Amino acid sequence: MCIKKISGIFRAISGSPHPKNFTTAIIAAAGLSERFGGETTKQMTELCGKPVLYHPLKAYEKADCIHEIIIVAKRNEIPTWEALCRDFGLCKVKKIIPGGLTRQESVLNGLEAVDKRSKFVAIADGARCLINEDQITAVCRAAYKYKAATAAHRSTDTVKIADSRGFIESTADRNLVWLAQTPQVFKTNLYRAAAYTALKKDFEATDDNSLVEFIKHPIRLVECGASNIKITTREDLPVAEAILLERKRYEREGY
Repeated sequence: MCIKKISGIFRAISGSPHPKNFTTAIIAAAGLSERFGGETTKQMTELCGKPVLYHPLKAYEKADCIHEIIIVAKRNEIPTWEALCRDFGLCKVKKIIPGGLTRQESVLNGLEAVDKRSKFVAIADGARCLINEDQITAVCRAAYKYKAATAAHRSTDTVKIADSRGFIESTADRNLVWLAQTPQVFKTNLYRAAAYTALKKDFEATDDNSLVEFIKHPIRLVECGASNIKITTREDLPVAEAILLERKRYEREGY
């Protein structure tokens, strides 16, 4: 029993995955894809022979720290995702539910569907299709330690702050500038408090970090690299495809 207690202490210190850290991935895939254009939404568009949404789903399926997956989707696309999960054996997908009018509302719908055992929620964009299980695990481990963590990437560009007329007002310290990505992982009760506080106070956020920032809780940044891109326009597809093909080549050649 002493050995179990000691190992538990070390896991807590390191932020390592633990069976008690039941973690739910909420995949937001209910967007209208207005900037993407065309008749097919970006999540259903083919990427390396499979829908864009398949790729992040596979990564969350493979990540040991993820216990269940909830997809928040457009209502008319739900049958497609149900069939995809069956066909590709995505067993961790427990629910596929319709989204709301906004991303914030959609994620809240997903939050209401999490398992009662859920201790952490990993909220992700379905269009951020190049995430891998190691990155997911790294962000989850940080969240287990700090209660809130996000995938991100340090800016390599000089960032200018503009005034309302479009002229440079100041230059941000590049050493302090990060580009937020997903997953964004939070203690479930913490995120629930943030989400409902925002709802009550009519606060609209650009991402889930903003909700938690709004209630003044610190969030740990986890470097996940520049390749963790989000499909926003059609120009992003060939970039994503090239990265995926290069990864497959590395796997074949045993790197």
